[in-house]
Amino acid sequence: MRSRHHLPNFRIAVVGAGAIGSYYGGKLAQFGRNVHFLLRSDYDVVKKRGLRIRAKGGDVHIPKINAHRSTEEIGPCDLVIVAVKTTANAALPDLVRPLLGEQTMILTLQNGLGNGEFLAQHFGAERILGGLCFICLNRVAPGEIALYDTGRVVLGEFSGFPQPRLHDLAWEFKRCGVVSSVVADLALEHWRKLVWNIPFNGLSVVAGGIDTAKILADDNLRLRALALMDETIAIANACGHHLPTAVALDQMKRTETMGAYKPSTLIDYLAGRPLEIEAIWGEPLRRAREKKVSAPQLEKLHEELMEVRLPA
Repeated sequence: MRSRHHLPNFRIAVVGAGAIGSYYGGKLAQFGRNVHFLLRSDYDVVKKRGLRIRAKGGDVHIPKINAHRSTEEIGPCDLVIVAVKTTANAALPDLVRPLLGEQTMILTLQNGLGNGEFLAQHFGAERILGGLCFICLNRVAPGEIALYDTGRVVLGEFSGFPQPRLHDLAWEFKRCGVVSSVVADLALEHWRKLVWNIPFNGLSVVAGGIDTAKILADDNLRLRALALMDETIAIANACGHHLPTAVALDQMKRTETMGAYKPSTLIDYLAGRPLEIEAIWGEPLRRAREKKVSAPQLEKLHEELMEVRLPA
């Protein structure tokens, strides 16, 4: 692993240039890092106009972006940031392989459970890092991201204790204006994020396509969200990842500050894109059953999501 002062010279590939990939890749590019984006539908716009991040504190425009149509065109990199939706995981082995060198690290910023295991199976556990993005943002147009809350990113090793490379990467994110930290138990942080994702992403869709403010304003939906949070915390604890019950109230208070926020699953639903059902609801439910944890609300929500018909 290279020492810290060489990190700005890294070649970085972003696979999945939606809201998350565009934002974090864009922040690195804004501060001069050598970032290469795999782009499909946004390619022509980003190639011509660059990338724009709109935020309350002021817009950021990165006029020159290294845009590519294939990972073969990008070639081997030092760091691969995986930010595709989990519904596209089956394509990752072919997409990522051309980006690999002898010491390439793979950082997955995906939602839900099981993504690190999938990547480790194909590329080796020693390459895999995980990141959880506690942030509010949406892709509102090709090459344009709307940022509502900068939040933070939490980084961890897929297996084992944090290595120097992880601390170097966290430091590099900080230098590029991203609040970041390193954790010893990445799985625990995945469950912490699921405490919010399971209720609010799911209820936003099954309740008819509504934002977080409307969920909180409805007494029945608010109570259902709290019940889902409690079940998620119970499953996490049964799996050996200690989360205090107070996490649910903390998450509810945070949600109250978001306003009329549209979770990522709602954005996918409204756009007619496949939903990340297995990673966010299916895998946690399977683990609840393995540990014999009662999770009737999660089971009900999973069933409802499986029956959702996407808008035409």
